[in-house]
Amino acid sequence: MLTLASDVEVLVRFGRALADPIRCRLLLALRQAPAHPSDLAEALGISRTRLSNHLACLRDCGLVIAVPVGRRTRYELADPRLGHALDDLRTAVVAVETDRTCADADEKGCC
Repeated sequence: MLTLASDVEVLVRFGRALADPIRCRLLLALRQAPAHPSDLAEALGISRTRLSNHLACLRDCGLVIAVPVGRRTRYELADPRLGHALDDLRTAVVAVETDRTCADADEKGCC
């Protein structure tokens, strides 16, 4: 039986996916267009084994899907809204980063 994940579980999964720079690069690449693993490995400059592990994590998090295309598999974002969410998150973080309203940010390592 399929159940809906809670809001917290969804955010935890998304956070886990974004916690690694390679997975972030993968998501950004797939935001541009679906791709085959060999093309993704080459574009990111990593081994196919390493790529496979990261794609498995992104699949487990529900962020990407594997689509059989003949004898090959193509990967794409599980939902087109994820591309928009990545853009929104990226621009929101950039906007927050430039808004240094906390006077003690450098000293405390916050904000």
